[in-house]
Amino acid sequence: MFSLTRYTTPCPESVNSQILQMVVDNLTDISSVALAPSNLLYNIYQYAIGFEVHLYLEALNGTKGIAVELVVAMQGETVIGFCLYLPVKDDPEACGIAFMAVQAGFRRQGVARGMLGEVLARYPHAELACAVEKVPVFEAMGFRLRGARGTQVLMNTRGYGTDGLMGVLDVAPIYSSLEVRQIHTYLLQKHGKRAMIDAEKQRDRHLDQLTRKVQLFIQSRSPTA
Repeated sequence: MFSLTRYTTPCPESVNSQILQMVVDNLTDISSVALAPSNLLYNIYQYAIGFEVHLYLEALNGTKGIAVELVVAMQGETVIGFCLYLPVKDDPEACGIAFMAVQAGFRRQGVARGMLGEVLARYPHAELACAVEKVPVFEAMGFRLRGARGTQVLMNTRGYGTDGLMGVLDVAPIYSSLEVRQIHTYLLQKHGKRAMIDAEKQRDRHLDQLTRKVQLFIQSRSPTA
């Protein structure tokens, strides 16, 4: 059995650190880039998404000017899943799911369904983006197909978007930060320029393939297909 806790203010540091470790460990599943560990740029994206989630967890204190809430699934003192979501301004029923993950050993045990149920009880009009492979999972939880969002499929519990505004953090500076440059320099020194250029090309091909995969999936599900 697991317990669910909803946070609208900063959560304990032990919970924060476990969430961030889960984000780093599950980059391929959580990130829209969905980069595999075999790509040399993987460590850069690990740092970037970890820092992004860190900023959103910090925003629970209300000082960043956006609304953030969090549902955490725990078994004892261990975090086994989390769902970080952003309530929509001017629409009290709507939110956007920003990040969600379940520990590998606890999947298919109702953890994700339980966390989303907790969110939807307060915000029944929810939107999220996911990989093509996860569409059936979210459809089973009441989400409907809306379209494409880059490398992911856009889904919504009502099949249409809210008219309200959802505050998000500007995370673009993370990728030009000193820390990211230092990681890139280290990888460059370790693997060489040619290997890093190849990794960038591999990433770009991967993103193109994901985008095309989503487009084909959307087309296959359209009434005129």
